[in-house]
Formats: sequence, structure tokens, C-alpha cells
Amino acid sequence: MDRRDHTVRCGDLSLHVADWGDAGGWPVLMLHGIRSFADTFEGLAGALQPGYRVLALDHRGRGQSDWDPGHNYYTDAYVQDVRAVVEQLGLSRFDLLGHSMGGINAIVYAAAHPERVRRLVVEDAGPGAFDDSDGARRIRAELSRTPESFADWSAAEAFMREIRPTVTPEAIAARLRHMLEPDGGRLRWRYDHAGIKAARLDPDPARVVDLWPPVQALRCPTLVLRGGRSDYLSVATAQAMAARNPAIAWREIPDAGHYVHDDQPERVARAVTEFLGAAPAP
Repeated sequence: MDRRDHTVRCGDLSLHVADWGDAGGWPVLMLHGIRSFADTFEGLAGALQPGYRVLALDHRGRGQSDWDPGHNYYTDAYVQDVRAVVEQLGLSRFDLLGHSMGGINAIVYAAAHPERVRRLVVEDAGPGAFDDSDGARRIRAELSRTPESFADWSAAEAFMREIRPTVTPEAIAARLRHMLEPDGGRLRWRYDHAGIKAARLDPDPARVVDLWPPVQALRCPTLVLRGGRSDYLSVATAQAMAARNPAIAWREIPDAGHYVHDDQPERVARAVTEFLGAAPAP
């Protein structure tokens, strides 16, 4: 599978975008979760070949994108980053997929830009889940106790296995390869842990998004994928999303927690490819 990499500017920040598949294929833009990275979608990009061009953004503060010195890690800033990617890479119309925090950003962007998004896939995200769910409380607790660095790879693996017990060893190894880098004899995170933690644990209330209005404003066909064992997106919320907006359908991915495409990559790939269908002509 061919790969390209792009750099996009948003204000003073440089943002990295991975780009897989046929450069002339129908574009699908993918947005990762709060402590993830663009390459988490490489397997899903492979499953969409041939026909699709899959682009994945390293959100500000993660992966190969710049860290925000102002700790501006809020939905409005992330959506502005998505707009920069869309404009600078010339994506006039495309499909959009987001997981967790990326799902929130995808919903808000798609609601505001119905002329751009043909189809939307939301992985385990919905109104209230980011603020008031067992998964949200778990993530806040994890951020509070996550070390700034590790003595060695074994210590990092042990920590990741503790907080991601359902994720496969292969997925854990891939995460750590993309999330850690050597620094003075130790391994430190390749994402802005301190800044992201500050924005998540002590957020500006004025910038916390109410997701119900954009959910109800969606006009494109939308598929919500809920992990069957998710502690983040409840069945009741997924049902309510579909009840409030006829453009939304939802389905459960069995034996998956919140990290749906890590837990069940083949089932997620099948659900996404069935929903997106044959790639349209660009």
C-alpha cells in the first residue's frame, strides 16, 4: 500500500497527515482519540484498498504534529485543524471517520460542513460520553497517574497492559512505537501529556461542547459503532442518537471495548467497508 506524508499549517502549528492508498482514490479522512496518533488507522486504511485514499491527521500535540504552547486542546481548535487539512489538501468532498475524541471532532465538523462530508463513521463517541461516563472517569484517572516517562520499554509495556487489558499485544507494541521516544536515557511520551492532561482535567467550561445540537444537525448518512463492552458510549446514548436523527444508524461491535478498532480490527473493517460501499469516482 502506497504511503505519502503531508505537512499542513494551522496558525503557528505544523500538523502531520499520513496518506495511504491510491492518490487518485476517493478520500476518507480519519481522526484519532485523545492519546492516539494517525498511524492507528493504518490497518483500516489497508482494508479499504483498492479504491479509497485514506488520510489520517496527527491531532495537535500528538505524533509528528506540533505541540500547542498554549495548551489549546479543545474541540473548536481541533475542528479548525481539520478545516486546515481539508483546504490545504484540496478535499472538496470526502468521507469522515473519528474515534472517541476524534469522533466528537468529526461530528462537529460534519454538522458544520454538510457540503463536504458524504458519509460519517463515529467510533464509540456521543453526547455526554466525554464528560459523564464510566469511560470518561477512567480516562481522567489514567491521565492523572500516567508517568511522564519510563525507565525502559518493559516498564512502558507493563503500564500500557494495565490500562489497556483488552488490546492485543501487537496493538500495544504499535502504540508504544508511535507514542514513545528516547530522552536522556529514559523513554518519554511523543505527545503533550502535560498540556493534554491540563485541558482534560481542568477544562475551560466555555469551551466544552454540547454535542446534541451537532448530532441533530447531521445530514449525511452516519454510522455509529459502539464497542459491545464499552464503558464510554452507552447503548442508551447510541439509541438516542439514532432516534433524534434519521440520518444516524448504529451497530455494536462484539467483544470490543472503547478502543474498538484496536480490539476488533477485522470486525470494524468489515462494518466500515460495508457502510462506505464501493468507492465513488473522485
